[in-house]
Amino acid sequence: MKDKGAVSVGVFDSGIGGLSVLSAMRELLPAQPVIYFGDQAHVPYGPRPMAEVRDFSEEITRFLLDQGAQLIVVACNTASAAALRYLRNQFPDVPFVGMEPAVKPAAEQTRSGVVGVLATPATFQGELYASVVERFAKGVEVLQDTCSGLVAQIEAGNLYGAATRLILERALKPMLARGVDTVVLGCTHYPFVIPLIEEIAGPSVRVINPAPAVARQVRRLLEERDWLASQGEGVTRFFTSGEPEQFIPHLDRLLSFNTSEVNKVLWKQKALRIGE
Repeated sequence: MKDKGAVSVGVFDSGIGGLSVLSAMRELLPAQPVIYFGDQAHVPYGPRPMAEVRDFSEEITRFLLDQGAQLIVVACNTASAAALRYLRNQFPDVPFVGMEPAVKPAAEQTRSGVVGVLATPATFQGELYASVVERFAKGVEVLQDTCSGLVAQIEAGNLYGAATRLILERALKPMLARGVDTVVLGCTHYPFVIPLIEEIAGPSVRVINPAPAVARQVRRLLEERDWLASQGEGVTRFFTSGEPEQFIPHLDRLLSFNTSEVNKVLWKQKALRIGE
């Protein structure tokens, strides 16, 4: 496999959730350059109108392409639900990978016939989720919960505290009472609390993290285009519309990635500009 000028992959999320996807990509694609954007000025996306999330996603895509990305990973379930089809129409020459709730493998793996899905309101309201359930969950009971407030707790770095536990217990205990044995994580923030989910749900409940499957799809698209970097260590460039000093600790804590180079990007009249 030849390295064709080290093609960069753009990855974006409303905040730090996409780091769970980046972690899986770094494990599978260690040589690939990556440009990561966290829209922390607007986190969380879940409660926002779909049209607003679509507009954010379009401008972030333009920004990542301007920075040199040639493949875009929409590492946010809400943005995928709101904008993925639209982005593919707007940028027909750009390959996109989005987040699809992993209902299909959950329906295939469940023994009890009861599956739980944890996701944001926008994800549940989107056509993509409804289509996945319709196609793959026939004969399976699908329970769902929005885990209100969980994204904010994770963004704040509270992965194990009492508030985070309470949110997850409120979501999971009614599901467990109805026999759920498989839980789908329908938000890229949620993999960071898998240890707490497993502690609450117990060893008999399978938790499905979609990030490894997304990384595999990225690799397939890169291979198809002869874009897969096979040599060296891929550089990751980080951008946030929030405060870099608040973003940097997450990199060390969640990815063991030590860096002080996170670039500040400003929203100005609905456009993104690199700021001070």
